[in-house]
Amino acid sequence: NDNNNEMIMMDDLIYRRAKHVVTENERTQLAKIALTKGDWTQFGKLMNASHESMKVDYEVSCDEIDILVEIAQKHPGVFGSRLTGGGFGGCTVTLVEKGQVESLCQTLREEYRLKTGKECLCFETRPGDGAREIIF
Repeated sequence: NDNNNEMIMMDDLIYRRAKHVVTENERTQLAKIALTKGDWTQFGKLMNASHESMKVDYEVSCDEIDILVEIAQKHPGVFGSRLTGGGFGGCTVTLVEKGQVESLCQTLREEYRLKTGKECLCFETRPGDGAREIIF
């Protein structure tokens, strides 16, 4: 396959960065479909894959974020969790069943403190309508 030959000639770092961009674009298209169908399980899998790609291929995650994502991904009722924002720290976003929000936040606070010795802030948000034109 010609793509494999080109990959061999490409620097590994550049290849992984490009791989992240291409696969993230694919995930975004699949996420739109999953959200349209209300397929939270599929959307969560895409969130998890996105985080793994940002961690391994794009290398913009950090230990603290990876710990939060790992704790969340193991919690009952969680569909997916990932880094959000510009990378290199910041925060995570987690899609979780409504009835598990309080339990998840408690688990995140406790386990994160045990693993890092640091506190984490956890809060519930709801999705909005997204970007749109507003005419006054």
